[in-house]
Amino acid sequence: MISKDISILNETGIHARPAAVFVSLATKFKSEIYVMNDEKKANAKSILHIMSLGIDKGSIITISAEGEDEEAAVDRLTELVESKFGEE
Repeated sequence: MISKDISILNETGIHARPAAVFVSLATKFKSEIYVMNDEKKANAKSILHIMSLGIDKGSIITISAEGEDEEAAVDRLTELVESKFGEE
């Protein structure tokens, strides 16, 4: 298992559009992928789970993955978050 902490930089946090982009990318990987915000953990391949985390600007989330492509999954999802989901 591999994991990485990352800060959310988007002004609006992770709302519906960035959540959809995140989930779309996550589903391309075979590994099990999760996102944690505070004490809540969500399946990264479910938009409802991601939206339920209530991730705001400044939140520090943990992206974790376990499986054959875990490192690539965490790296690509981290890059997506760092790019502010292409919003800014």
